[in-house]
Amino acid sequence: MNPDLAIDIFKTTVMFALYVVAPFLIVALVVGLLTSLVQSVTSLQEPTLTFIPKLLAIAGMAMLLSPWLLREISEFTVSTMIRMSTLGH
Repeated sequence: MNPDLAIDIFKTTVMFALYVVAPFLIVALVVGLLTSLVQSVTSLQEPTLTFIPKLLAIAGMAMLLSPWLLREISEFTVSTMIRMSTLGH
């Protein structure tokens, strides 16, 4: 196995993981900022006020993006398996 090819596969896998997780991280960031702003304005420091909105937003994003996620992950898996089958030659 060529080390350059192995590094390329690893790099592709890491970039794909970031590509798939990015929408969830962005939503969690935005919801966290908004709840922090609401807490600062109202002086309400309830710990569940930061956790529950993020949990609901992430669950909503998972339901919204599940067809896209399934398609992307299956396409990546198939392309990686095809690519790995050519490594032995």
